[in-house]
Amino acid sequence: MQHDGGPDPEPPARSVPATADSTDLTSQPCSLIDDFTNMKGIDDSGIQIDEVDSLKEELEKWKERLEKAEKQKDDLLLLKLSADEERKQAEDELKKLIALETEQYNESIVIKENQERNLNVVKQQNIELQKEIQKLKDDLAEKSSKLSQDLRIKREIPKKKMKFTGMEKAENKDAVLNTCCLLHVAAKIPFRLQQRQALLTFEEEDVAQKLIRRGKHTVSLDKQKIDMEAMPITLEKGVKFELRVTISGEKINVSEVPDLPIPDEWIRDKLELNFYKSKHGGGEVKDVTYDRRSGTAIITFLRPEVADNCVRRTKYPFCINEKRFMLSVSPSIEKHLEKFQVFYGIPKRTILLSAIQEVKEDEESVQDMIEIHFQKPSNDGGEIETIKYVGTGTKLACFEEDLENGA
Repeated sequence: MQHDGGPDPEPPARSVPATADSTDLTSQPCSLIDDFTNMKGIDDSGIQIDEVDSLKEELEKWKERLEKAEKQKDDLLLLKLSADEERKQAEDELKKLIALETEQYNESIVIKENQERNLNVVKQQNIELQKEIQKLKDDLAEKSSKLSQDLRIKREIPKKKMKFTGMEKAENKDAVLNTCCLLHVAAKIPFRLQQRQALLTFEEEDVAQKLIRRGKHTVSLDKQKIDMEAMPITLEKGVKFELRVTISGEKINVSEVPDLPIPDEWIRDKLELNFYKSKHGGGEVKDVTYDRRSGTAIITFLRPEVADNCVRRTKYPFCINEKRFMLSVSPSIEKHLEKFQVFYGIPKRTILLSAIQEVKEDEESVQDMIEIHFQKPSNDGGEIETIKYVGTGTKLACFEEDLENGA
């Protein structure tokens, strides 16, 4: 457009909108509506319309950013609330644990104190029980000693003639190889005769019982009369039993077997091989039983004469690991105690004269006068089998278990 009379005027300056990348976030925000009005009022060209659209897009972006920021803020607040709640729960749990630990500690102290008290009580009870056990042991030992004295059987049996009564029929063929013996044993029953007492055994039981029923008796001795009393006697415990002894015809006992650092099976094999040798009187072995603790063995042969040959040697050579030992050999004897009985005996033909008055006569004279007195039928007496009078000290009389005792 031209103007008369002068140069053309300068075109008006164009307003360049700021882009999103050059936005100053530090400056005070301005009203987008005013800017839009201003921009719209300046020019209606297409350039101004593009700037408005760009600003709208920028506005939408900021709105999205604001929504995201608000959402992140809400999320952070929720996380903070959740963290605070968890922290509170953790603190509460910690307090509970501390309280529980304190309670358990206090309970452990109480339990420990109770255990110590109980331990002291148990110790005291143990001391009392030990005393009671020791007392019971002492009582048991005393009673066992007394019982063993009452029921003691001497190992050394005096020599006595044996009476052969007959042979028993063997139950099986193997028993024929063995030597068996059955002994009937009845122990003598002791009775201690005290000072100024006498024992009289009559041939007839009725005589003894009649004198016991009469009780008081008076015996004349050289113009002096002696009073005495007749009474029955009760003997102590007696025992009787049967002892069955069997000497094996195929087994032998071996002792003094050396204790060597080899397995038991090897020693058994060595023993079997050693007793198998015929040059030492051995033979075929059926079985070997070995006991390391006692150093003994039992050898069983197939033929009975082999066992007899080995027993006669008493000593048998044993070679192992290039060393030579001498083994002790003895018969294999089995003992069985049968029909063991304990009884109390009351002799029915024997009487005890006690409370005999002291006299100056010797024992033999007093015993003769007592015998004469109690043999007379006029004094309710009868034939005397044995008599024994003790003037001073004590003497031991022994009774055998027979028909006269009341067992």
